[in-house]
Amino acid sequence: MPLNLRDFFLASNPAKTINLGNPDDSKYYIDFASVRGGKIIEQLKRTITRLSPDEPTCQLFTGHIGTGKSTELLRLKEELQKEEFHVVYFESSKDLDMADVDITDILLSVARQVSDSLEQININLQTARFKALLQGLDDVLKIHLNGDSLDLNGSNNSDKFNGLSLSYAIGKITEKAKDAPNLRSQLRQYLEPRTNLILEAINQELLEPAIHELKKRNKAGLVVIIDNLDRVDISLKPTGRRQPEYLFVDRGEQLKKFNCHVVYTIPLVLIFSNNLGQLTSRFGVDPKVLPMVPVRLRDGSDCLEGLDLLRKMVIRRAFPNLNGQDNLELVMEVFDTPETLDRVCRVSGGHVRNLLQLIYSCVQEEDPPLTRTILEKVIRQRRHQLTLAIDSEEWELLQQVAKFKSVSGESKYQMLLRSLWVFEYRYRDDYWFDINPILEND
Repeated sequence: MPLNLRDFFLASNPAKTINLGNPDDSKYYIDFASVRGGKIIEQLKRTITRLSPDEPTCQLFTGHIGTGKSTELLRLKEELQKEEFHVVYFESSKDLDMADVDITDILLSVARQVSDSLEQININLQTARFKALLQGLDDVLKIHLNGDSLDLNGSNNSDKFNGLSLSYAIGKITEKAKDAPNLRSQLRQYLEPRTNLILEAINQELLEPAIHELKKRNKAGLVVIIDNLDRVDISLKPTGRRQPEYLFVDRGEQLKKFNCHVVYTIPLVLIFSNNLGQLTSRFGVDPKVLPMVPVRLRDGSDCLEGLDLLRKMVIRRAFPNLNGQDNLELVMEVFDTPETLDRVCRVSGGHVRNLLQLIYSCVQEEDPPLTRTILEKVIRQRRHQLTLAIDSEEWELLQQVAKFKSVSGESKYQMLLRSLWVFEYRYRDDYWFDINPILEND
């Protein structure tokens, strides 16, 4: 079976998210649940479909950026749709400035995405209170844009929001605010005292009527999956709190008040924060963590099951139509030896995006079969990039992690995790941490 170089290069793009709703993408999917400590997506799905289908649930999902969370959430979307739920999945980073997010930004983003999804299936709801709120926002815009208002079909009259798509109106406002911090601040001053009113309007004018209409169409309910909130910066808010704690701990009570099923991605740093207890108390659930694919066990021996799945993932990117076959002959189409494939899988540490990044860089250097020489060159370059920022104190911490396979909640350890210098693993009944293998000198 000949290798299509261009298709392999595109499939190895580390920025690519596999959407299981796309038949072409689904060919690349590998299920790593057996080596990641449990069937996390099945747990999220079971909570919604079996345990509480008719009552709202709020669940939290996290993990390192690049471990495949978006792919797994898109898988959850597909599974829920098979159970006749209407699912609204969206990437919050497309609506929000992740360096500066507030509770009202998230509320408006949810309202826009849900209303847009409903409008696409011809469910158009009466949202008088919400549109009155938008009129107030438009008045704020007039004051701070030298009298200019929103350009909504050329209308400037006081009832211009009547008959207008709710998603379109919210989108015009958030578009103006996203790239204008001063304006965003003014809008928040208007919105913040009205946070509970916004929630009431979303629930009573949007979510509850939507669920009623959906059930009339024999749907089981409504699920909103909010991806990429794990990417919010850890910068300080004016209150002195870091942004993750402010959003999910201080304002968690409001984020869980949507009257539908909601799944949030949250920053991994919260799992190692002193505020974890408050977080779980606010939401009433433990966050689900998506760890790395283990390439070696706590004792340093190979994790054969994890390595085998990673090999299959790489070969599947090269030959998506294998139908489960991945023999030695196909490996030799991609790498000069099976050992080169094993080397790239091991040095990735089981971080899916890192693995793809290494292969992507190799393909930029030479045509397959990729040689061990090129792979080692790419590894050295990547190691150099990572180590530039590591100071002597951090090297000592890394040595402690390598020795004891654990981390504490101290801020320095949190930084090691955020910088992808330390990975978390969960295999069967064992949980441990280890340093990114690419940092090790062989």
